[in-house]
Amino acid sequence: MKPDHFLANIPVECIGTNGLGVKYAEFSCLHPKLSLSYLPFERFYDPVSTLTWMQDRPMIPVWACVAYVVLIFAGQAYMKSRPAWSWRRLLALWNLGLSLFSWVGAIRTAPQLYYNLTHYPLRNNLCDDPAALYGSGSTGLWVQLFILSKFPELFDTFFIVIHKKPLIFLHWYHHITVLLYCWHSYVTTSPSGLFFVVMNYCVHAVMYGYYFLMAVKCRPKWFNPIFVTVLQLSQMFIGVGVTIVAFYYYNHPVSGKTCHIRKENNVAAFLMYGSYFYLFAQFFVGRYYAVKVKGEKKMKTV
Repeated sequence: MKPDHFLANIPVECIGTNGLGVKYAEFSCLHPKLSLSYLPFERFYDPVSTLTWMQDRPMIPVWACVAYVVLIFAGQAYMKSRPAWSWRRLLALWNLGLSLFSWVGAIRTAPQLYYNLTHYPLRNNLCDDPAALYGSGSTGLWVQLFILSKFPELFDTFFIVIHKKPLIFLHWYHHITVLLYCWHSYVTTSPSGLFFVVMNYCVHAVMYGYYFLMAVKCRPKWFNPIFVTVLQLSQMFIGVGVTIVAFYYYNHPVSGKTCHIRKENNVAAFLMYGSYFYLFAQFFVGRYYAVKVKGEKKMKTV
């Protein structure tokens, strides 16, 4: 199925063309009721100039990760002989900002994913050029913002260091690998990117919202933290499944059609999500199951 086929029944006024000459359907234009919530700069956004800028600078995420690791060690060394800072209010605002950003991102991208899955076969969603499916226009803007947001998210670790909280391997490993993978996926125009963007936006919307409530000490009793970890585990499980299906389509192309997947990117996604699932499962057992067992033993001793 050629990308132009997606535009067969699309009104002319809703068809845009990005800087690479690829035609796409502007999602906000297709849904008049939703379009009222879109700002002018979102509609028919052209991501190509930023995309090409990123493609010409592949070392930016690498150097960012190197600086990140160096600053972690430097920060921990600096704080070792000093009392922990108390920046709870700033931490609360930080988490609130990331939660609100993620909610908006989820609202902007999830409907596009639903539309694509209900209008086009799964193979097309995982194999066709993303510029025509979701990478341009208003959805393309929020996909691009998602990729770039992985840089400021590194500052999560700053609050852990200054408050002298334990910095677990899962935390910094997750930040580094997500940044590197997201950058590579975007500059190589990975078709499956929208699945990961929507899942991450949704999970982060809830996760950072939970962190905000914890920072201001207003977490409702019904908001069990196990819910956040279950969401994270579900995201990793689905991520592994998406990469497996994408790899199947890559190895079994339809006659006369190629799958727009980079093998190294898909393998990296499988390894990344697989390792995340293992680490989050380990965290889940250590935090919830092990604590429960410990509590039971203590009760028996008493």
